[in-house]
Amino acid sequence: MTVSTGVAVDLLDIARRSAAAPDDWPFAPRFDPRERWYGRLATVGDHEVWLLTWLPGQGTDLHDHGGSAGAFTVVSGEIVEQTVRGGELVGTGMPAGRGRRFGPHHVHRVVNAGIRPAVTVHVYGPALRAMTRYRLHDGRLSVESITRAGADW
Repeated sequence: MTVSTGVAVDLLDIARRSAAAPDDWPFAPRFDPRERWYGRLATVGDHEVWLLTWLPGQGTDLHDHGGSAGAFTVVSGEIVEQTVRGGELVGTGMPAGRGRRFGPHHVHRVVNAGIRPAVTVHVYGPALRAMTRYRLHDGRLSVESITRAGADW
C-alpha cells in the first residue's frame, strides 16, 4: 500500500543526493561498448533511481517516460540533451554537476557527444511503466514504438 503524504518530491534533489553518494550504490557503473548501460539503484514508493553510463557516441532515441516526470544529473563526463523546438532538435550541453527536471510529457534524446565516458543518475516518479519512442520527420513527431516495464526491460 502506498500512502500519499501530499508532500511534493523533488526528483532533481533525489538525483543529486544519489549521485553524491556512490559508496551507497549497490553496484559500480559499467560500460558496454555496444550500447549505453543502465541499472536501477533504488525503488522507493513514489519514485525510482537509475544509474546510466554512456561511452562516446552512445545515446537514446527520441523518447518520453510514459507519463512519469523525471530528473537527471551528470555525475561525470558530459552529455547533450536534445529536445524538439520549432520542429527541430536543439541540443543543450550538460557537463558534470549539471542537472534538470522535466514533466510527464517531456520528449528528449540524450547522447554522449564528447570524447570521455559519462555517468548520469536519473529519477522517475512514478516508477517507469512505459516509454514511447518517437521519430522526427518534416518537423513532426510520430510514434515509432512503445515499450513496457517488465516486458521489454
